[in-house]
Amino acid sequence: MKKIWVGILAILAIGLAASFTPKTVHAESNPSSVSAIKKRGTLKVAVFGDLSPYGYLDAKGNNQGYDIYLAKRLAKDLLGNETKIQFTVVNAEERVDALKSNKVDLVLANFTKTPERKRVVDFASPYMKVGIGVVSPKNAEITKAKQLNDKKLIVTKGTTAETYFTKKYPDVNLEKYESKSQQFQALTDGRAQALADDNTYLYAWTKENPDYTVGIKEVGEVSTINPGIKKGNKSLLKWVNKDIKKLNKEGFFEKAYNETLKPFFGEDVKPSDVIITKTN
Repeated sequence: MKKIWVGILAILAIGLAASFTPKTVHAESNPSSVSAIKKRGTLKVAVFGDLSPYGYLDAKGNNQGYDIYLAKRLAKDLLGNETKIQFTVVNAEERVDALKSNKVDLVLANFTKTPERKRVVDFASPYMKVGIGVVSPKNAEITKAKQLNDKKLIVTKGTTAETYFTKKYPDVNLEKYESKSQQFQALTDGRAQALADDNTYLYAWTKENPDYTVGIKEVGEVSTINPGIKKGNKSLLKWVNKDIKKLNKEGFFEKAYNETLKPFFGEDVKPSDVIITKTN
């Protein structure tokens, strides 16, 4: 009997220890929790490298743009210094995988919040709003989506523009590219009649390419741009939401707009057309 009781007590002890183990292991094994980031001393952020004026590389190879401006401020608030940041340049299709594989802690790459993406990514509070626009040559302007039936329309893979036209306009022939630079090159090469993407930076692109115009300024629903965080990373999600709320109160996003976007948009776009100054 003594041996039996010893065995039972041993089993109970193991079970009791196991009941405390999962939470501890989970917390320690999350490389993107707030505590892990602070311990590491670097915030890892996925950004675009070819999407001016949101995320791009300047002539010296430095990351610039609206998303970069926000990323640096988050690093400053979390780690005390905006330089404690590691940028990883991704294309649209790589954003989710970069989070899942723990390659980055956060995605700030013009990441539109959609029902499909919400199933695999946690989104923090929005910091920008955007709609889908269509740009075309001025001498062959596209002003209605129906004009694109049986025509070629350029999109970037993994974007809301690809999803929208696939679902709503099956008769449009989509020409899909891996990156923003590839898609705009395809348009100027005449490989399609038009290009669809987020309307705000189409405005910026046409400023530099005056032979083209945004003939369709908005199609589909207006969406929001949000920081993307790995599914289940509650500590970082809570911290980012709190920080964005604080930044809104101090007028950070309007300042960020004036510093990074206004020079590209000019007077055609107002800050209220792009930035979100109130979050829940």
